[in-house]
Amino acid sequence: MWILFSVNRKILSINGPYFSIKGKVFFITKEKQAKSIFVLMKETLDRKAHWQKIYAEKDTQQVSWYQEIPQHSLDWMAKLELGKEAAILDVGAGDSRLPDQLLQMGYQAITVLDISAKALEKAQTRLGEDADKIKWIVSDVLDLEEIEAVALWHDRAAFHFLRSPEDIESYVQKAAQFVLPGGHLLIGSFSTDGPPKCSGLEIQQYSETSIKRTFEKYFDLLETERLIHHTPSGSSQEFLFALFRSREIDQ
Repeated sequence: MWILFSVNRKILSINGPYFSIKGKVFFITKEKQAKSIFVLMKETLDRKAHWQKIYAEKDTQQVSWYQEIPQHSLDWMAKLELGKEAAILDVGAGDSRLPDQLLQMGYQAITVLDISAKALEKAQTRLGEDADKIKWIVSDVLDLEEIEAVALWHDRAAFHFLRSPEDIESYVQKAAQFVLPGGHLLIGSFSTDGPPKCSGLEIQQYSETSIKRTFEKYFDLLETERLIHHTPSGSSQEFLFALFRSREIDQ
């Protein structure tokens, strides 16, 4: 059996004939392949529903990843000595206080991305009029479409939730696409000595070797450091921060 399927071609890798009508992409596939595509689409919808529920029901200051001042990220950014006009993307930001700090420091080109609209609503409400100084994107990072290339891609929240090789590779490709040549990628993920789960979800732990290997096709690893995050409940979580520089490579 052959099936006519409509989907965003940027979300899934499509092999076979496809055509576009009024911006929508249609393609023809066999029933077996269609079942796999349905599974992938369900995973994306489930991921979005999970984070919408978390931010709708929980106080931001009580979730395990909360930081009043995201000092680890700020310290790493300070090493880069970015100009105030440098484009910065915060991936999986949720209701993070990092955009607040960046605005106070005078940065003028901040983009905040999260899969949860509720999380970004909370951040916008907290910032008030200052929210208009930031570009907000509600999207799964794997679905990220055209944005201005950035000098810094920062992620302390989203990357380690990606566990399948396909999702991890898609993330790497997105970073390579949207980080300027010579720009930087700053990833904060759970280390191999960190927790195996977060927010009820299994995560992917990283060592210095595995994080380097994951991004080495497009990025040079400059430095890593293991840091302890103290949660609001008083527990400790070990993160691995890794700073990369983008190479000029034909993509």
